[in-house]
Amino acid sequence: MLKALLIWVAGAVAVILVGAVWYLDQKPDLKVWHTAWLDAEFTTSTPARTFDDYLALEDRLFKQLDELVYNRIDPEDRLPFNRYFRGSKTDSGSWSPDWNRSYVLSTERPAAGVLLIHGMSDSPYVLRALAERLNAGGAAVVGLRVPGHGTAPSGLVRVRYEDMAAAVKLAVERLRDEVGERPITIVGFSNGGALAVHYALAALEDPSLPAIERVFLMSPEIGVTPMAVLAIWQERIGRLLGLDKLNWNTILPEYDPYKYGSFAVNAGNQAYRLTIENRNRLERLGAAGKLDGFPPVLAFQSAVDATIVAPDLVKELFDQLPDRGHELVLFDINRTIEIEALLKEDPRAWIESITETPDKRYTFSLVTNENDKSEHMVVRSQKPGQSGSATTDIELTWPRSIYSLTHLALPIPANDPLYGGEDQGKSPGIRLGSLALRGERGVLVIPADDMLRLRWNPFFPYVEQRILALVLPGQVGTR
Repeated sequence: MLKALLIWVAGAVAVILVGAVWYLDQKPDLKVWHTAWLDAEFTTSTPARTFDDYLALEDRLFKQLDELVYNRIDPEDRLPFNRYFRGSKTDSGSWSPDWNRSYVLSTERPAAGVLLIHGMSDSPYVLRALAERLNAGGAAVVGLRVPGHGTAPSGLVRVRYEDMAAAVKLAVERLRDEVGERPITIVGFSNGGALAVHYALAALEDPSLPAIERVFLMSPEIGVTPMAVLAIWQERIGRLLGLDKLNWNTILPEYDPYKYGSFAVNAGNQAYRLTIENRNRLERLGAAGKLDGFPPVLAFQSAVDATIVAPDLVKELFDQLPDRGHELVLFDINRTIEIEALLKEDPRAWIESITETPDKRYTFSLVTNENDKSEHMVVRSQKPGQSGSATTDIELTWPRSIYSLTHLALPIPANDPLYGGEDQGKSPGIRLGSLALRGERGVLVIPADDMLRLRWNPFFPYVEQRILALVLPGQVGTR
């Protein structure tokens, strides 16, 4: 009976495995941008010792991208919404500059240095608006194109988080050269937030690294689903069976000039590895009493987030840090449109659990409706050791028909020419922020929820003001 049971279990597992492989292999065919190997990409073994070396290597990389991707697309892929077809509406070459590249925004007498790190599958464009505002206020700014990004989705198949972290170190060293002894801060969005935390922890352990004055996080990748650890097995099975499609979680058209539509399995695995590394370092340094030197953190997070596990931001980061002026700013859902009955899970219980924690070592600020009948927004801030909160009017309102922010929206202003809303600036190509095609479901290869996902932040002026006030106190508006 035991032998029969084992045979039955083995057979069931085999059937499930074969079925899963068959299902995954039904994805769309891979294109040249999924398979091209761009070996000019930076890695930890690359002989690039400075950020200027990194930029020189990036020049080679983008020439290789032209040769191996743009010049080799099939005739049927020469479409008006394919980013890899030169002259299309989503060709990043139509923009000036091309924000897929790393950049340095210098100033004659920098008051501070700021490193901006984008998220997984994104590009430096996502933090462009903040970079320009900081530079106009007197900061020297470096926008890092994280390895594996800004080129072709195939870059995410081989990249490792160690490569990303090594590039961050080169960028910080360049900022130190730019600003001398002036303070340096890091702004990290999503996976860039995890890389910012990783660098701050590394600087605590290695005094030779330039110190960081402050860390700003937007939708930071602090917690990811434990299922991400299974991603590596999908990739290994694909390699074993020779099925390249199993390297991909999603294979979608590349219609965004600054963000990949397709997502490699390896990218999810690297995100998981990075979060585990940060968790282990926090625990190790905390046990040794060395987290007192961790720079002050100001984090901005939507109360609902489909990409990361938002409550882990509190559990895995803020609850671990000593009181050094850290602050979590949480954006509540729109309480005026009575959406609660349609929610899978109301974040109210999570929010209340934070406000009712008596021994918080950080300030908790909730951006929310003044009341359930008002679209007018206020910030309710609760400092460590206080049970009550102070209320501040930010003079902003929820736009009609928007019920929440999203993971993507935090760093994007409403007038962004690509991702913004109705008040978009002039765009040389596609406008994705207000794109909402209507028709029958299941007809388009791009999921409807991707098109309807909010890409811009109606409260960006508040985010921008908070960052500028801390990075450039007394400088903004004087230059």
